Amino acid sequence: MQHKKYSLYYLILFILISGALASCKKFLDVEPKTATSDQVTIVDEASARTAVRGIYNQLESNDYYGYNFPLLGNLSGDNVQYTGSQAVNKTLTTHTVRADLGPLASVWTSIYNTINRANNVIEKVPALSTTTTFTEAVRNQLTGEAHFLRALAYFGLVRTWGGVQLILTPTQSAGTIGNVARSSVQETYAQILKDLEAAENLLPNTTNRIRATKKTVWALRARYHLYVKEWAAAIDYAGRLINDTENYSLPTPYNSFFANNASNTRESVFELYYNTTVTNTQAYNWQPSARGGIGWVRPADEFATVLSNAAIVGDRTQLLINVPANGIATWYGNLYYRTNGTDPAYIIRLAELYLIRAEARASLAAPDIAGAREDLNKIRNRASLAPLSLNTAAELLTAIESENRYEFAFENHRWYDLVRTGRAQAVLGITDPTKLLLPIPYSQILVDGSLTQNPGYGN
Repeated sequence: MQHKKYSLYYLILFILISGALASCKKFLDVEPKTATSDQVTIVDEASARTAVRGIYNQLESNDYYGYNFPLLGNLSGDNVQYTGSQAVNKTLTTHTVRADLGPLASVWTSIYNTINRANNVIEKVPALSTTTTFTEAVRNQLTGEAHFLRALAYFGLVRTWGGVQLILTPTQSAGTIGNVARSSVQETYAQILKDLEAAENLLPNTTNRIRATKKTVWALRARYHLYVKEWAAAIDYAGRLINDTENYSLPTPYNSFFANNASNTRESVFELYYNTTVTNTQAYNWQPSARGGIGWVRPADEFATVLSNAAIVGDRTQLLINVPANGIATWYGNLYYRTNGTDPAYIIRLAELYLIRAEARASLAAPDIAGAREDLNKIRNRASLAPLSLNTAAELLTAIESENRYEFAFENHRWYDLVRTGRAQAVLGITDPTKLLLPIPYSQILVDGSLTQNPGYGN
């Protein structure tokens, strides 16, 4: 009898625990409101706006532009080194990275989460009924922002990993894609352009430096056309913002766009805004302990020597600070310095558009030497450097490569610039061309049988 009593007790206990676990799982499966875009939540203007904010929130996350995505590119180039305790991060710089490197998986998942949130908005917001406040213009704007942000996300994926899975409808999560083969690089770029064209048709022609507008689309289109070597289109789209002198200009001195807690300056085309509630960890990782950080991410030694030479880089020496560490003077980066986590993430600046147009002009079948030189010298002038009197396309392209390196020293441009121009192997001493793409995260390969690994990395 006693035995039956305990058996009944344990049976009841098992049922209660099972029920609790099931309830817990249901609770955990519910995404936070800023992230949710399911049919329950996207039902009106307020929930549609919340869903779009959720896309930006994911873009700002620590595993995306808040730290880890720029880290992958920065450490793959020759401007930045990793000096912290997680020594495996150095394999990015030596190009011996393995598919099980932690940041690879976190970045991949974060980017696909961004895409999934955008997919929810693109699928559901256009079907909502308009009201006196939720007008067609508002509905179009929110949908257009989602298209732009999805294009930006796929742009990050394709230049880091090559052709990827094109997921254009909502899924339960980034880990439940399944049975979708990787598209080619060309197909991935075609989808990016399709999203940019959709966004361009939907967004207003206004100026907003932290939310996507038609002008933001034009800026990303300029970068897109440069990458796919469509020079005339790159010149066109870059020129649209350069010529908008009422809203965009290059403030002086060079550090005006980031120093003294600056944000949303006239140079900014698109940046991510952080505050003490939504923070990033850039400054914490870049600044030395004497200034509230850990200083694990630093300028590469050779590059610091160049960047500290005003005769070469002009005012861009302001990107460096020299702080004694263990009695030895050590260079640290100073672009990210707000240890409360409020440094903006600079996605597109006007300076990039000048250099895009300069490179495109120099790359034309009949190069526009004068125009390319003028754009290049505009950037040099802002940095307090003398103009260059170059007269050949080859000379100009070499100078533009260097100017890009100094201008965007710590903004995650260098690696991608070297790869897209075919210069990475020569400049960085990479003997294996398969290392020009990063490996697909091993954890994703494990859970998705349709996802194939990049050549040179095994399974």
